[in-house]
Amino acid sequence: MIQDLAAPFSTDQLLEVRVGKMKPMKGLKVESGIDKKTCDGSVFVNKMGIVGDEHDYTFHGGVDKAVHGYCSAHYASWKEEFPSAADRFVPGGFGENFVTAHMNERNVCIGDIIAVGDELRLQVSLPRQPCFKLNQRFELKNFAPNTWKLSRTGWYYRVLREGHVKAGDEIRLVERGWPKWTIERIQEYLHRNQTDPAMNEELAAIEPLGAESRNAFKRRVAKQQKKDRKEEKEAPKWREFRIVEKKQQTPRIASIVFEAVEPLDEADPSEGEHAKIKLPNGLVRTYSIVDGDKNKFQLAVALDENSRGGSKCLHETVKVGDTVPVGPMTAGIPMVPSASNHVFVAGGIGITAFLSVVEVLIKYNISAVLHYAVRSADETPFKERLEKIRDHVHIYDKSKGQRMVLRDIVTTMPWNSHLYFCGPGRLMEEAQREVAAAGIPETEVHYEAFSADLTGDPFEVVVARQGGEKTLKVGGEETLLEVLQREFGDDIPSSCEVGNCGTCKINLKEGRVDHRGTALAEEEKATSMLACVSRGIGRIAVEV
Repeated sequence: MIQDLAAPFSTDQLLEVRVGKMKPMKGLKVESGIDKKTCDGSVFVNKMGIVGDEHDYTFHGGVDKAVHGYCSAHYASWKEEFPSAADRFVPGGFGENFVTAHMNERNVCIGDIIAVGDELRLQVSLPRQPCFKLNQRFELKNFAPNTWKLSRTGWYYRVLREGHVKAGDEIRLVERGWPKWTIERIQEYLHRNQTDPAMNEELAAIEPLGAESRNAFKRRVAKQQKKDRKEEKEAPKWREFRIVEKKQQTPRIASIVFEAVEPLDEADPSEGEHAKIKLPNGLVRTYSIVDGDKNKFQLAVALDENSRGGSKCLHETVKVGDTVPVGPMTAGIPMVPSASNHVFVAGGIGITAFLSVVEVLIKYNISAVLHYAVRSADETPFKERLEKIRDHVHIYDKSKGQRMVLRDIVTTMPWNSHLYFCGPGRLMEEAQREVAAAGIPETEVHYEAFSADLTGDPFEVVVARQGGEKTLKVGGEETLLEVLQREFGDDIPSSCEVGNCGTCKINLKEGRVDHRGTALAEEEKATSMLACVSRGIGRIAVEV
């Protein structure tokens, strides 16, 4: 018999009480307390949860997440929908502490006060926010989003009155202050419909809603209010930055710190992003940001023996105190929250794209490993930072005869890993060959090239724009992007300019294209092209 999950409850039964210890997840070094076992007899619950239950306090545990509840009726649905993992969909699978018979996201409301047994008093505080650990737990790629899409995440309690509980205890609804805000309805506006100002404002005012979710709604409200008052001004496309520090990391690599002359009120972190800089010699170059935010950031630039003037200018001309215009910082490395493990492979200056990203993942207890090939110890930048994360780093020193074998990395990485590559041309070409040979889908790999072959045969392009058409010529030593920006200005967006990010993707209406770069999926190439690197063959037609 299928249970009516929307039917109201006033009482329920505590079927199981579960606790767990922190231990490595299957196939990963990351520890989790998700594997919880049933408790025999009575246990004590204090303000931080069940005594003896362990949490990864990065995202779990604390007073707003003291106890996790889950409805046992959901497991039958999961088994039917994911039969390959049916044996893993059993009570305790979601790492819950309390397994209930009927209470679920459709009849439990935020702020509900619940009595369990004779002593314990709880209050519903938050919907559970799923992460990659559920994918790993059930061995299903990208499973976690299904939980909030279907409102089967479970929910958290805070403890109002400490006490003992045991399996079989009665659960009673004592007080309901927010009857229209079920966990399911909160998830509607937390995840599925984030742009309803009235709902965001109402949810931001619910005091029992835990800080994790309530603060998210408060941020949305504040942003909307600034927009309504027209205070949220669009940042200028080019901002002046002063060079405040310049340091030789190695004989070939200099790190440079840029600080905004006029800081923005809000400056989000810039891990994995790109910065476009107008150099004093007139050139415009794009670099990966090592770390920082939109008001202050650091680059590291290798002096290229074949420099066309970019790296040479930053090494030999630019000095502390100089100011340079910097364009809008744009997304670079796409982080994939559904991945259980992140494998970064870098060569030489390629470390600049990945270092801060790896540091952040490790900080938040997300499985990450960095494979880094260098010419020698003397040619290794940011040694102190690499030393701090040494347990997650493999360095291959060419001067000692050490070789980074991409085939071994690709074929031995853990299940549900996402790959990231950044390095010189030969490394990137080998990476694409090995990834293809291993049958890894293009959706599970990111290539962050820092150079690209931009030259080729001249071609002609018919550009459709704002109801009109214009025919332009692209020379053998220039890119389509350069021609479009020269003709139409900064309205033509770009970021990495080596084919990694897809910011410069334009519609292809007609003609053959020599596709270059890695940002386009195979099925996109019939109707799109990357203006920064790809070249038309003969005559093509595009829309911008």
